[in-house]
Amino acid sequence: MTEAKTKNRLIRILWIGVIILALIGIAAALRRILLLQGLIKSPPYPRGGAFDSGFSRHPALTLLHIIPGIFFMVCGPLQFSIKIRNRHPTFHTWCKWIFIVASAQIGITALIMAFTMAIGGVNETSATALFAFVFLFSLYKSVLYNSRHEFASYREWMIRVFAIGLAIATVRPIVGMFFAFSKLLPQEFFGIAFWLGFTIHLIIAEVWINYTRKNTDQVTGKNLV
Repeated sequence: MTEAKTKNRLIRILWIGVIILALIGIAAALRRILLLQGLIKSPPYPRGGAFDSGFSRHPALTLLHIIPGIFFMVCGPLQFSIKIRNRHPTFHTWCKWIFIVASAQIGITALIMAFTMAIGGVNETSATALFAFVFLFSLYKSVLYNSRHEFASYREWMIRVFAIGLAIATVRPIVGMFFAFSKLLPQEFFGIAFWLGFTIHLIIAEVWINYTRKNTDQVTGKNLV
C-alpha cells in the first residue's frame, strides 16, 4: 500500500472517530441541559454515584460550560474540513471565531469546575486543571499564530485545542468501562478516567501533528496530501 493510500485510510478512520466523539459530546451536553431544566430525571447509578448533584448545585456554571461545548463539538470538525474551507471561506472564518470564543469559555469554566465540582477528588481536579491550562495555552498560541498569518503553526496548536476538548467525550466510555469491569468507587476511578482520556488525546494529537508536518504548506497551513 502506498503512503498516500495509507494516509487517506488514516484520515478516514480519524474522521469517523472525531464525528462519533463529537456526537457523544453533543448528546451529553443536551442531556445535561434537559436534566438542569427538570425535563428528564437522573437515573440511579451503580455503586453510589450521585453524579448529577454537583451540576445541579452549580447550574449557571454548568450551562456556561456545556452550551459553548455544543458549539465546540459542531464547529471543531469543520475547522479541519478542506472542502468547507475552500468552498465556503466566509462560513469557515465565522466558524473559526465561534470555535475560538467557545473554547475560551470552556477552558475558563473548566478551571473553575475543577476546584468546585470534581467527583474524583484531588486526582480529577489535578487532571482537569492541568489540561485546562494546556487547553487555554494552546488556544492562545493558535490565536497568536493566526494573527501573524503563520497558518501551519496555527493548525498545529488548533489540533491540540480540539484534541483536548474532544477528550471529554472519550472519558465517558472509559468511565463506563470502569463501571462494567471494576469494583472501584466513582470517587476512586473518575480521576483515572480523566487522566487516561486527556492523555490519550494529547498523544494522538502530537503523533498526527508530527506525521503531517512534513506535508503541510508553511504559508497556507494546508495539508498537501
